[in-house]
Amino acid sequence: MKKIATLSAALLLAFAAHAADPDHPSVKRPTNPPPSADLSYNLKVKQSGLSLGGVATVQWRAGDGKYSINAESRAAIFGKVVENQSEGLLDDFGLAPLTFHEKRIRKDPYTTSFKRDTKTIAFTESDTTYPLIGGEQDRLSAQWQLAAIARATPDKFKPGSEWNMFVAGRRDAEPWSFKVTGIETIQTGAGEVSAVHLVKEPPAKSPGQQVDLWLAPSMDWYPVRVRFNDPDGDFVDQVLDKVVKK
Repeated sequence: MKKIATLSAALLLAFAAHAADPDHPSVKRPTNPPPSADLSYNLKVKQSGLSLGGVATVQWRAGDGKYSINAESRAAIFGKVVENQSEGLLDDFGLAPLTFHEKRIRKDPYTTSFKRDTKTIAFTESDTTYPLIGGEQDRLSAQWQLAAIARATPDKFKPGSEWNMFVAGRRDAEPWSFKVTGIETIQTGAGEVSAVHLVKEPPAKSPGQQVDLWLAPSMDWYPVRVRFNDPDGDFVDQVLDKVVKK
């Protein structure tokens, strides 16, 4: 019994250490996911110096304690360039991914798994694992988690506010910090809308991708624009054309 008690205490201490780890934020906030909808975006892509246009579609579903996101981007000449799926539960932290799947043009698909039974995050592309302590997101669910938080606490999304989460990608995971930079006007297919602009800067020590996200309060906080900027100048920029609620 003494050994069991000692082991239990050690596990509790380990969990507490992870929970307090600033590099693995786990913050429970009020959430209210946007209504289910199909969203269509106009797409601009710059890849290896080549500029292309295209379309992107997102099927967002939330209800009955679960969610799913199916996203697909198509560019002229190349056809489908990327396909993402994120599926999971809705829990006290908001979106709780179970699987994240991505297939990019000319690359093998991969899957990131959020194993709720063993409380670990695992990857098909890596032997690395991370503890699952609550609130973790994948690269697709992160923007919808922000939308869910904003719908629940809109008054807190003021310029200068920061929103931290732990985000898993292809072979590892890292802390993401989104900062509200201001309110901007975005020209969508439905006309001009006012949107909250959030920016995720790349890590200071290792240059990476910057993510810009615009959420529209008047449109249930749906993402009306998303832009991914690479250090070499390549980018993917998608602007909302149409929303059909389901």
